Amino acid sequence: MFKKILIANRGEIACRVIKSARKMGIQTVAVYSDADRNALHVKMADEAVHIGPPPANQSYIVIDKIMEAIRQTGAEAVHPGYGFLSENMKFAEALEKEGVVFVGPPSPAIEAMGDKITSKKIAQGAGVSTVPGYMGLIADADEAVKISKEIGYPVMIKASAGGGGKGMRIAWNDEEARDGFQSSKNEAASSFGDDRIFIEKFVTQPRHIEIQVLADKHGNCVYLHERECSIQRRNQKVIEEAPSPFLDEATRKAMGEQACALAKAVGYTSAGTVEFIVDGNRNFYFLEMNTRLQVEHPVTELITGVDLVEQMIRVANGEKLPFAQKDLKINGWAMESRLYAEDPYRNFLPSIGRLTRYRPPVEAATPTGVVRNDTGVYEGGEISMYYDPMIAKLCTWAPTRAEAVEGMRQALDTFEVEGIGHNLPFLSAVMDHPKFCSGDMTTAFIAEEYPDGFQGVTLPEAELRKVAAAAAAMNRVAEIRRSRITGRLGNHERKVGDDWVVSLQETDFALKIAADRNGATVTFEDGHSVRVASDWTPGQALARLDVDGQMVVLKVGKIPSGFRIRTRGADMKVHVRTPRQAELAKLMPEKLPPDTSKFLLCPMPGVVVKISVEEGQEVQEGQALATVEAMKMENILRAEKKGVVKKIAAEAGASLKVDEVIMEFE
Repeated sequence: MFKKILIANRGEIACRVIKSARKMGIQTVAVYSDADRNALHVKMADEAVHIGPPPANQSYIVIDKIMEAIRQTGAEAVHPGYGFLSENMKFAEALEKEGVVFVGPPSPAIEAMGDKITSKKIAQGAGVSTVPGYMGLIADADEAVKISKEIGYPVMIKASAGGGGKGMRIAWNDEEARDGFQSSKNEAASSFGDDRIFIEKFVTQPRHIEIQVLADKHGNCVYLHERECSIQRRNQKVIEEAPSPFLDEATRKAMGEQACALAKAVGYTSAGTVEFIVDGNRNFYFLEMNTRLQVEHPVTELITGVDLVEQMIRVANGEKLPFAQKDLKINGWAMESRLYAEDPYRNFLPSIGRLTRYRPPVEAATPTGVVRNDTGVYEGGEISMYYDPMIAKLCTWAPTRAEAVEGMRQALDTFEVEGIGHNLPFLSAVMDHPKFCSGDMTTAFIAEEYPDGFQGVTLPEAELRKVAAAAAAMNRVAEIRRSRITGRLGNHERKVGDDWVVSLQETDFALKIAADRNGATVTFEDGHSVRVASDWTPGQALARLDVDGQMVVLKVGKIPSGFRIRTRGADMKVHVRTPRQAELAKLMPEKLPPDTSKFLLCPMPGVVVKISVEEGQEVQEGQALATVEAMKMENILRAEKKGVVKKIAAEAGASLKVDEVIMEFE
């Protein structure tokens, strides 16, 4: 077995590989850019080598710098993780030439399957059902529009060397095809160093289901069942599960056997994933093959008990697979939620900054439930603008899907993140969504269910009552504590009353609270009573309360006359006032936000790639004004209404903060 492995990656996947290597008694080498000098993967590894400036195209995807790190440390093998150089044939060839083992497939298989155009042709030749499309290289935007018309809208514009949602756009008309081609080409060049693009038919109402394969160097290939990855946003997976709630055993077997046949056809070894689009009648079409470990591999590990990273290392070392297809059963159900540094209330735009609070739920494994958190960050660490915005993968396992979902709800409720925008509220909202709970979803789920973006969750009245009762009980504890502060004036003892008005989500609850040693009874105006018990103390950011025998978990912050409470996707200002205070509060004028309608503001921290208009130019509604790149994604900013550009305040190449002015209109 190898004594030392270099991990040519960063973040949570580098940490994940280090864990398996450590378990196997293998030393690890991390590589890092300037931005990652204090990153978790650097702290976890036995050795670490600096490889350059923050941009990936000056550090993590520069083959010569990785090769030099290998020579410095004497690493015998390299695990590439996912993204970066993981599907780069030239990197695999460079390792072979150096006599270093690549923990992945041989370079011809990477060339054949890692290139989406070539892989589609091979799949067609092998009799695999494929989505209609144009497999040749596309010269420019005009040709992209012509091809898109011939295929028929909608079409999917894709980077040939792409992955992880980068370099992908859906186009529904000529203008979107033209813009999408250019953005996909730019993103592909930036992320993969390869700007080739192809176009295929976009299958409406599809489900995205993929098969995990594992092959050794002795001719053995197995499939480790499927993963459902239909909850996607901007072609990037957000929630995955295994198995799929949609497949039957016959379809699962057919997809698995096709995936293995394809892998064998190209002499594939190591772990890989064959992705399919599946329609409502369970017809499936080959989409692409990822010749690497997938982001969502933990859910497969949880239902099969197989450590995929360990098996990749063993296969690379020449060992046979320790199991056959008949040994791989599906045990229970697993969920994965990707925690992204994205602000769901600002259309999921990237968010950077320092993690002032980062407290994942406690990882645990019992026969009835598992909580697992694969992460690459820590409290006090920095989220950089240079890399992918994913900061953790929260996974749960249970014997049934319903139990796995409930486990995920509880784990999300107890996950504390402060300092940056993040998508925890959105993940919680999906877990409670009836369509998701039923398993009846497609890749259009987010677009259909949240057409105007995510505005938070409005809780049903029964849940609001629980939160109101909990807030009243917590407020009473805080009031009593305040009443005992030393140094008060004599004969000015503070009285804590029993009557309160709790206001949340535009609903007022008048209630009375009666406390005893074991908790408090909260009685609403309509006579309905709720029993609340907790050990919460003022200042705690997480409150666990027993409300009528049910555990309610609240993230708690302080605001004047109440709390900021977050639970189950809802983010609320909860005011707890005396009846007189509540009466007076209704008379207070509402503070209006400033008028920014005459400005184009940068919606996220990022770099201006392009300014598309000039001062004095008249612009139409929907016209492209500027392009901003952040976390490896290009975002085209468009005019919301007709107007004239008065002043341009930023130029291409400028690094901007959130809400910094790009241009002003007359």
